[in-house]
Amino acid sequence: MGNKFLDDARQAQALIHVVDASGSTDIQGQPVPVGTHDPLKDVQFVEEEFDQWMVQILQREWHKLSRELESKSGKIIHSITQRFSGLGIDEYDIETVIHHLNLQSKKPQDWSEQDIITFVKELRKKTRPIIIAANKTDLCHDLKIIDELKKTHETIPCSAETELLLRKASKNGLIDYLPGDVVFKIKDGANLNPQQQKALDLAQNVLTKLNGTGIQNILNSICFDVLKLITVFPVEDETKLCNKDGDVLPDAKLLTIGSTAKDLARNIHEDLAKGFLHAVDAKTKQRVGAEHQLKNGDVVKIVSTLSRG
Repeated sequence: MGNKFLDDARQAQALIHVVDASGSTDIQGQPVPVGTHDPLKDVQFVEEEFDQWMVQILQREWHKLSRELESKSGKIIHSITQRFSGLGIDEYDIETVIHHLNLQSKKPQDWSEQDIITFVKELRKKTRPIIIAANKTDLCHDLKIIDELKKTHETIPCSAETELLLRKASKNGLIDYLPGDVVFKIKDGANLNPQQQKALDLAQNVLTKLNGTGIQNILNSICFDVLKLITVFPVEDETKLCNKDGDVLPDAKLLTIGSTAKDLARNIHEDLAKGFLHAVDAKTKQRVGAEHQLKNGDVVKIVSTLSRG
């Protein structure tokens, strides 16, 4: 995808790299016999592409930047932050990496090419953390490749095909299954043909081998373990925990730790934040102010002078 991939990645807070752990897809995306391609090469390729892109951004005017800092006694942290402003990288991120690598003791003109590359790699790891979704793990002859991937990356084995099959079967009323479940149940009265029964038997084997399909585990891990987000449920009726249509807990919002009641209002709609009066903690029934910090699992009603839309 070239520049399109890089632009999408630029806007992301974290990345899930879906890798064919079975080695049945080559670097060009073409099918090959299982186990004949090394998935580690895919991981390395994507990371090197991303790193080189960031290196080019920094090196583009590095000599000019170095001369300016030398003559004006400016701050390197501020100057580098400006170069990466399009990626949403702030001064704290830059400063943390510079001190971690002990580069603050060097003048910019004394940074070697390797210093720049090492700096960018560490900056990418900090600001664009990656989880490896080791897809097609059910096709692997053994799970040694998962152990290899886990040595350098957060890696979760998964089977997207199995997840898709189970979701379709659930949608068609054949089974009881929720994403993240490690088992499913065929519904009473479900009339399965031999092909459907065989597919579900294979799905059960995958669930047993991987302890689930892994898909929900990946989403949970990227949101809660990597990005440290919390889940908050906005409602319109704090007594019945529902919206105006009676739907119970109709929405779930993912917010950063430390988010306030007004941040939640802004996340729902800017007008709610503009007219914010107070919020109601549906669990305690207490009225809370704009700066009240939310906790994971909170159920909140926003009271505002302005309605949404």
